[in-house]
Amino acid sequence: MQSQDKWITKVAFLGVSFMLTSAYAINGAMPQMTKALNVSATEVQALATTPSIVVTVFVLLSSFIAAKLGDKKTIILGMLLVGFAGIVPFFVTSYPVILISRMVLGAGFGIFNSLAVSMIAVMYQGQTRSVMLGWRAAVEQIGQAVLTFIAGLLLNFGWQATFLVYLLAFPILYLFYVRVPDTSEMLAEREKNSTKEQLSIDSPQKISPLVWLLTLFAAFLVIDYMAIQLSFPFMAQNLGVKGLIVSTILSLMLVAAMVGGLVYGGMQKLFGRFTLQIGLVLMFVSNFLVAFSNGNFIVLTIGVLLIGFPMQLISPFIFSQLPNLAPLKKQPFVTSVVLIGFNVGVFVEPFVLSLLARIMGNPTSSVSEAAYRTIPLFGVILLIIAFVTLITNRKKI
Repeated sequence: MQSQDKWITKVAFLGVSFMLTSAYAINGAMPQMTKALNVSATEVQALATTPSIVVTVFVLLSSFIAAKLGDKKTIILGMLLVGFAGIVPFFVTSYPVILISRMVLGAGFGIFNSLAVSMIAVMYQGQTRSVMLGWRAAVEQIGQAVLTFIAGLLLNFGWQATFLVYLLAFPILYLFYVRVPDTSEMLAEREKNSTKEQLSIDSPQKISPLVWLLTLFAAFLVIDYMAIQLSFPFMAQNLGVKGLIVSTILSLMLVAAMVGGLVYGGMQKLFGRFTLQIGLVLMFVSNFLVAFSNGNFIVLTIGVLLIGFPMQLISPFIFSQLPNLAPLKKQPFVTSVVLIGFNVGVFVEPFVLSLLARIMGNPTSSVSEAAYRTIPLFGVILLIIAFVTLITNRKKI
């Protein structure tokens, strides 16, 4: 058995994805931080959002860094930045210093974000690759839930203690360093042992224009997903539902997303290329239930809980197509491009909802009203995409 196929290697590799969503783990400490640092609520919220902005910049740079250092060393660099920058606020109470440390934290995430996906394309093939992509998506959700919970426990010892959650980066990094092979060396070895003819068959020689189309598709998917996730608290508030219930449902939404990632490999094995259409139809059903819940909180809740599951069927599917659309050497770059599509979708979602609401003749400032008007449109687009991809992609994946 090759080293990358051992279960401990898979655990070591997936560990880096466990840390990827930890930027928001310290959000529970924000009220205490506002008082302790003597800053405004907006300035404290910036400590949570700044890493995400920096991530986008360094996701673009990561492929160039990896080209110089190699994939494994680049991930090691990123994890070191996460570990050291993450715990800085435990030792200091200066807002500017903490803000800079959060920016460095975001740089660390951005450096290895795309590699946490693209290395799978080099290390694994076929069904194993599909399973690993699904597990990776699930581990991100698990990491967000577990690290937020741990940070909440640490909050009992003061707001600064919550930042100790980033110490977990070091044991994960050690396991990664010891167990995961360098994919740059693996790729070189594969090229050495393969003829040019075989390489031309096994891997594309240039980046396909479909990569850019997948990037736009990724952005649209996230806009729809975030529209439902972010609008739900306002919809529930209009129905007189308390915040605790809303928070619980949003947590269960993450659980549904985690399940989607865990079962993706099995779904892909069972349904092949139709996994994409199944995911799109389920997202359409979610949109339909939310949009036409008509004040029925149970129907609204079912729609919200449903959206996470197909989202984590489709996103691994997108990444699974990239080895067919670009050379293996370009996988970090094309993965970065698609990840930027996802990140841009998160950023522009509020503006897209507001713009569409105005175009549809309802220039309201109400988040819930804008969502009720635009979510059905997103659902129709999802159904159209499902139909178009069904009749155009006849090649079995």
